[in-house]
Amino acid sequence: MYPALLNTHSIIRFAVIIASVLSIILAFAGWFGNKEYTKGNKVLNLLTLISAHIQLVVGLILYFVSPIVNSADFGAAMKNSSLRYWKVEHMAMMVIAIVLITIGYSKSKRALASVDKHRTIAIFYTIAAIVVIAALAMSGRGIFGMTGA
Repeated sequence: MYPALLNTHSIIRFAVIIASVLSIILAFAGWFGNKEYTKGNKVLNLLTLISAHIQLVVGLILYFVSPIVNSADFGAAMKNSSLRYWKVEHMAMMVIAIVLITIGYSKSKRALASVDKHRTIAIFYTIAAIVVIAALAMSGRGIFGMTGA
């Protein structure tokens, strides 16, 4: 089960990356171009939200079945940078990023003006992307690396 979950988690990452990048680009274009917030914008932003949440669910399941994460207690993991990353830092940073995406999407739904909707998505999704990039950079395997815990 672990290898299948790990591969699924690695593959879903690309859907999240593609949807996030497109959402961010269109949000900035809409914000600075004072463009109408269209149904297409809403669908793409929702797709980003959904793909991120699916990734979170798969990641949480993976966390609890991972032989690497479960190989040491917390005390031992805190003394080993690789174990600490997989046991604490990766999950914490990804949850923060998904919370930011969720807040951004929710706030954009409540905004009345198109420019406000675009600005909210641009800001929250960009901050979330920065958190994800930082978390993946900490892994030492890069954003597109397919191996890991």
